[in-house]
Amino acid sequence: MNNEINSRNIFVIRTLIANLAFVELDNGWVLVDAGIPFSGPYILKAAKRKFGEHTAPLAIVLTHGHFDHVGALDFLLSKWNVPVYAHDNELPFLTGKKDYLPPDPTVGGGLLAAISPLYPRRAINLGSKVVALPQNGEIPFMPGWRWIFTPGHTAGHVSLFRDEDRALIAGDVFITVKQESALAVLAQTLEIHGPPAYFTPDWMMAKQSVERITALEPDWAVTGHGKSIGGDFLLNSLKKLLTDFETTEIPHNGKYVH
Repeated sequence: MNNEINSRNIFVIRTLIANLAFVELDNGWVLVDAGIPFSGPYILKAAKRKFGEHTAPLAIVLTHGHFDHVGALDFLLSKWNVPVYAHDNELPFLTGKKDYLPPDPTVGGGLLAAISPLYPRRAINLGSKVVALPQNGEIPFMPGWRWIFTPGHTAGHVSLFRDEDRALIAGDVFITVKQESALAVLAQTLEIHGPPAYFTPDWMMAKQSVERITALEPDWAVTGHGKSIGGDFLLNSLKKLLTDFETTEIPHNGKYVH
């Protein structure tokens, strides 16, 4: 686990295999995503170190509900009485109504793909603590930010974008490490990819979401997995990812490849 600070008032924390972000605002801060299971004490300690002993976030915003992005929610919500926001399409997976489709180990690419059937996919139940993001694209408690609908990896995946400086919290719409490979994840080798293949059921929609993000021309991005990137390298990499998507990102085999 390690941390990254940048001049955009976004504090990035890696919880073993997945990133989350503290977004600092004029009147407080917002947590975006909630890490892997059992990472709650680590996240809480980092929050206290950054914002003070008794400073809870204004809210928690989820890019999606996979286990490595909601793993610490139960712990954190036992400490903080704050609302959780997610896209309406993601709510069934966050309110105990619908499980995610099984991961697909046949996509290949490395050890983390091969063991993906072991990853939790059951719905969690946040009950009334989770509410839908406003349909107008605004994000409560985050003035200047808007959510971008980026499905494919999940039905209700969103990314967060700030127009003022074109900062992007991407979630898993694209990532900057080959997440299927344990060696690449351990080394945090920087290479841009589409969403983690073993957990992506709709590849055409995933490609459309990358296209939507590329059109925004982000200047800096933190992704759900891998290192943050920015500048011309980010935009050029996104354009190449989009051009090559069907040949390099969509698995040649797999139960969700049509």
